[in-house]
Amino acid sequence: MSRTGSEIGGVDVAGPADAAEILFVHGTIFNRTMWAPQRDALAERFRVITPDLPGHGSRTDETFRMGEALLTIDDVVESMTDGSVHLVGLSLGGYVATEYARRYPENVDDLVLSGSSANPVGLLGTLSRLVGKATILASKTGLAERATDWLAERYVRSRDLRPEHEEEIVDAGFDLRPFGEAGVEIADEDFRSALASFPGRTLVCNGQWDLLMRLGERDHVEAARDASLAVVEGAGHACNLDRPDEYTDTVDWFVDRAVDVSAAD
Repeated sequence: MSRTGSEIGGVDVAGPADAAEILFVHGTIFNRTMWAPQRDALAERFRVITPDLPGHGSRTDETFRMGEALLTIDDVVESMTDGSVHLVGLSLGGYVATEYARRYPENVDDLVLSGSSANPVGLLGTLSRLVGKATILASKTGLAERATDWLAERYVRSRDLRPEHEEEIVDAGFDLRPFGEAGVEIADEDFRSALASFPGRTLVCNGQWDLLMRLGERDHVEAARDASLAVVEGAGHACNLDRPDEYTDTVDWFVDRAVDVSAAD
């Protein structure tokens, strides 16, 4: 059973109530605040919705499970939107968005997938499971968690972000354990086949230096029914933070095209 909007915790909503709706799904270790640059820039023209996934941000007392993540997205779509959204996901969020679009294509106007074009099957699936289990064990030690906090904060503070966005992301904290849980959950899941079943438009958008994801990006594009490719120059895996303006412009351009086509129809 879906929860009502008032029962869904850890969701930020910004922008005009009657505007086209973009739902951003964050990557692991981070939480919904990683979308702060995009949220504030796009909220002038779009309704921007950013939920926390299980195990992240305001929901660190939960375990990350794909089923619960999909329920979160579906609850948000059902209770906080007009029934369909432009869906954007990065890293873990990209895999969640892909699976959501496979199960509920009628709720997804189009997809933007970043840092999620490596398909975790075969050897990659085995590695994902092994790294995930090792990370879960490591996260039980305070040392590993403190190291994660230190490294993530240094990363955020070295980006070209507005001070208020930098502080918002750092203050929300970082979590290592769900990184491991997510690795186990996505292992051996064929997200490329899931993407192939989605009938709508897709943009695969990776950072220039996100080398693992870029190895599979063209296969991802070719598998989709209607997909294009964009590369954010000078960016790595978290391309929305490495080059926030460029990433925002790319999402704006892609969604704007869809809105224009819809209006013409």
